[in-house]
Amino acid sequence: MAEKSPQVSRPRELKLIVEKDVKIPMRDGTLIYADIFRPDGGAERFPAIMNISVYQKDKLWVPPADLEEAANPYMNWETVNPLWWCPRGYICVRVDARGAGKSPGRSEPSSHQESLDFYDAVEWTAKQPWCSGNIGTLGISYHASSQWRLANLQPPSLKAIMPWEGRADQYRDQAYHGGIFALGFIGNWWLTHTAHHLLGNPRSYNPDSFHNDMMWQYMSHDLDSEYWRQNGAQWDKITLPVYSVGNWGGFSMHLRGNTEAYMNAASRHKKLRIHTGTHFHPFHSEEGRMDQLRWFDHWLKGMDTGIMNDPPVKLEIRTGGSPERYAFRNENEWPLARTQWTRMYLKVDREPSSDSHATEGELVKAAPPTAAKLTYPASGVTKAGVASGSSLSTTHGNVGRSGVSFETPPLKQDTEVTGPIALKLWVSSTSEDMDIFVTLRNIGPNGEDICEVGQHGQPIPCVTKGWLRASHRKLDPKRSLPYRPYHAHDERRWLEPNEIVECDIEIWPTSMVFRQAHKLRVDIQPRDGIGSAPYTHYHAEYNAGAENTIYAGGDKASYLLLPVIPPKQ
Repeated sequence: MAEKSPQVSRPRELKLIVEKDVKIPMRDGTLIYADIFRPDGGAERFPAIMNISVYQKDKLWVPPADLEEAANPYMNWETVNPLWWCPRGYICVRVDARGAGKSPGRSEPSSHQESLDFYDAVEWTAKQPWCSGNIGTLGISYHASSQWRLANLQPPSLKAIMPWEGRADQYRDQAYHGGIFALGFIGNWWLTHTAHHLLGNPRSYNPDSFHNDMMWQYMSHDLDSEYWRQNGAQWDKITLPVYSVGNWGGFSMHLRGNTEAYMNAASRHKKLRIHTGTHFHPFHSEEGRMDQLRWFDHWLKGMDTGIMNDPPVKLEIRTGGSPERYAFRNENEWPLARTQWTRMYLKVDREPSSDSHATEGELVKAAPPTAAKLTYPASGVTKAGVASGSSLSTTHGNVGRSGVSFETPPLKQDTEVTGPIALKLWVSSTSEDMDIFVTLRNIGPNGEDICEVGQHGQPIPCVTKGWLRASHRKLDPKRSLPYRPYHAHDERRWLEPNEIVECDIEIWPTSMVFRQAHKLRVDIQPRDGIGSAPYTHYHAEYNAGAENTIYAGGDKASYLLLPVIPPKQ
């Protein structure tokens, strides 16, 4: 398709020059190492696509057989393929972050220091005789989140960024979901990359690599603070062109960063794209690469690719249960202007049950006139009992179901829900604190979950999730929106035993057409529910032996706020 289009760079027969372990000087005298892949154009200069990470520039990625780009010796995890980009007139630069891979120094993953190093690498690259002076950044996950921090610093040669599935607020998006420490993924990530360095090849040439106290820092900074702000996106400083790319399946780490960027970045030129599928297939698809190429051809080469004439928002609309990708739909804004913000109230019908298919109540359109409540254990009971002093309490799931659930009656017609979601919930606990885990599910006519493709290719039996630690319920009034509560996370408001408090829970954005005869189900639980792994959380000792209560109806009306989308006229 691209080969026939005159509006994008077309591949040329250019010799590939590969330069390994190129030393790039930093402002403090440190040298960090990069691999540079560039086309040999003689005196011609080319723009560069850059990234920096702790993932080791020398570590070969052997992709799955069904990837739309063929495996080759230059593939690297979550980065662009030089054999596709270089013939189209781009330089690819991969930088080992300070203290990782080949680069010496003190390791500080995802830090302000790493951003300064990225800035220096960008400006060094721009001044090389083979570079046009125009730099763009592109990559997935770690290679995306680093772009926000770089853009904060406004390097002169950085002309456009494309963060592909990239968390932006390190506190809210990654480390503390609703104030609850997201131990499962980040703990395993840190241990794995420590092992990659200390038990892998880097030990032989960089014995002090990946030596950091990241996990201590994350856990000791358990409230939002300047530590997190300097290591995350600062939207008022991000003024360059931004193409923010999310994945509906990224509801436990990256998606929020991409939608928040589109809503809040100061840039005059912003686009938002949200797709489905794994963490890597869409990036390497021909369709995905065309979006990438059109973006950078426009901003780095000055070509009229038409991309800025397209509607600014491009969404893949899920219709439920497909292992393949869905059709895209263009929109003019986010959230969608035609959204019908719809309250679905919690109505209590019966006492809690441990049966996995049970529900305790309904989601109804009118607030129940009479107040009711449901009480359930906060502890996660395993075969070892309630063992909060053991590591098993965080790694082994409950015996049976926890919490309570509500669902709609079978839907009378297809109902599209696309956008941010919020849950208003009145709660109390016998303990000083209470964890609220919310899972939205798509239940088919047979009573079973409709699964979607997860970011790791696994079937995910949920639509999206939200979290809140009750002591973190304080809102930031300047940043909160009716459909997207924004919590300050700067102090704890402890609970008194059985004190009833009002909680506004942010549920991460989603898109799903709930088909006729399907049900929308919401689980409210004291710990991770269905479809959480590997993004699980630390369940603290205040849960042990406690009982939690939620209230619905009367003067304690709890409700789910849904972005229902009518068909386009």
